[in-house]
Parts: sequence; structure tokens; C-alpha cells
Amino acid sequence: MLRGSNRTTATAVSRSHPRMFVRMIIVTGAAGFIGSALVGELLRQGWADIVAVDDFSHPDKAPNLEGKTLTARVDRMDFPSWLDANESRVQFIFHLGARTDTTLFDKAVFDELNIRYSQHVWDRCVRYGIPLVYASSAATYGDGTLGYGDTDDKLPYRLKPLNPYGDSKNDFDKWALGQEHKPFFWAGLKFFNVYGPNEYHKGRMASVVFHAFNQITASGGMKLFRSHRPDYADGGQLRDFVYVKDLCAVCLYLMEHRKHSGLYNLGSGKARTFLDLGRAVFAAMGRPENITFIDTPIDIRDKYQYFTEARMEKLWSIGYRPSFTSLEDGVADYVKNYLTKGARL
Repeated sequence: MLRGSNRTTATAVSRSHPRMFVRMIIVTGAAGFIGSALVGELLRQGWADIVAVDDFSHPDKAPNLEGKTLTARVDRMDFPSWLDANESRVQFIFHLGARTDTTLFDKAVFDELNIRYSQHVWDRCVRYGIPLVYASSAATYGDGTLGYGDTDDKLPYRLKPLNPYGDSKNDFDKWALGQEHKPFFWAGLKFFNVYGPNEYHKGRMASVVFHAFNQITASGGMKLFRSHRPDYADGGQLRDFVYVKDLCAVCLYLMEHRKHSGLYNLGSGKARTFLDLGRAVFAAMGRPENITFIDTPIDIRDKYQYFTEARMEKLWSIGYRPSFTSLEDGVADYVKNYLTKGARL
């Protein structure tokens, strides 16, 4: 009998009740933006037995874990064998490690890191009775033609993402839904446009808030992509921007409750324009607005989403009640308490 399919075993019972018996929590992608923010929030909440999994060869990510007390750091490639040897100590896995570059078109890279590696993690969670939360993405929704709902488990089979990154996340979602054996609790979280502290290393893939702050600091102005569609004004493109602190709060809620497995959207539930975001950055910096427009780069222009907005009813239906941070409040906190000071979560 698979331990993950039998909640009456001692291991499964202990893992179904927070803070009982074993307490070790694994975070993959722990040195990255969202992973390190989650590690920080877990420590702040009093979870002291944290194992960080990542490729630690990138020095630009190292500051994200400075000052954080960790039980162990495990190289990404060593993690499957490490888990085989230590599974009895593990209570929960947050699998947030992935290749996230939406401008990369090497499908083989995504197949290896976002699909096959995630399958190895999933299979071990099934084998050892470990609950799992993993990172999916709103990129699975493609151009949004089929909407942004998360209640229909057949929808992923009809979605057409706009790039190999989105394909890889959707392919894993479909694979997970189709498995006969699943972890006794699992959730795939479709992250929308996440912004916030600890994204200093992300370069081109960092949030618009991060780039706007740096542009305004350097020149007094910021640039946004011009619209290449007649139904959207310049800067009127809409995104569901979600603050990383809200994302961490949802992850902890799911870890504490461990019920109602499935795919969940994780956005704010409210689409806002890039102009709204730009104006919020200027306001947080106390600078006069100075926004100009540039053409969307050719390499991403035909893959560019003009509207995203998470349908959040599924998360509300399982009892999650905290409100999400408004764009203005999130940007103000990020700018004033982190970017201005070079601080991290």
C-alpha cells in the first residue's frame, strides 16, 4: 500500500496535522525570488526546521538566504536521493524551483527542469506520503481566450500557452491531474504577476515595479510597452499583479489545512493597468509622473498577453478569507521598505 494513499498510517496522520511529530519543511527554488520569500515567512512564523533546495552555484541569488537559519542546503540535483534517505523527517514540500524565463524557447530545458524533475518530486511525495504544493503559472492560460477559471479540471487539456515555459507548466498540470496515485494532499498554484522583495537577481524577468524603480532612480522617468492592438491604449494593458507576501500567506494556509487538493489560481483577483502600476511607483517614490512608451520587443510581441485576471472563487470556497494587498499598498511597501533600502524578506 502506498503510504500517500493511506491516511491511517502513522506517517500520513502526523503529516495531516500541522506541527505534530515531524516538522521538516522543504522549499525547492529556495534561493530564488518566491522561494526565499517563503523561507523568510516560514521562519517568521516559527517554523525552524527548513531545508533549502536549489542550484546554489549562482552567487547573485545568495543574498536572498543570508541571515536565514536553515537545517540544510541541498543541491537541486542531489535532492531526489537526499529525500529518499530522509523522507521520514519531512512533513511538507513546497516545490517552487523551475526555469521561469518566458523568453527562452529551448523546449528541452523546460522538459527537463519543469516537467521531469517535478515528476520525480511528485512520485516521491506519493511514495512517502508527503503533502505537496507546487508552482504552476498563469502562463498556462495563453492569450486568455478560454478565460482564467480554475474550477474545471478539463480546461488544462484545451489551453494553448504562448511559449514553452507556459507549455511546460500546463503539461505538468495535465500530467498531475491524470495520475492514478496522488499525494494525499496536493495543490498546483497558478501564480499570476508576482512582484515584491527578493527579485533583485532576476534581470529581464523581474517585475515591472522593480524595473520602474530603477529607471526612475536613474533618469526620473520610466518606459512602458506601447500597445500594438487597437482595443488597448498605450499602458492600458491589464495584468493581475499579486504581492509576494500575499502569495506566501496562501502557501502557509494550504500547508496548515491540507484539504481540497487541485489546481488553484493565485492572483489578486483584480486586473490593473500598467499605467496604474507606474503611477503607484512614482507616488511611492514621491516623484512627478514621467511615463513614455516604447515598442514591445519583436521576440515577444506575438506572445504578449494584454489581459490577465485570476478567478479566485475556488480559493475562497475552501475557506481562505484574508484580503489581498491593493496594488498601491503593495507597491508602496515594496518601494519604501525594500527597494529604497536594498532590503530583502
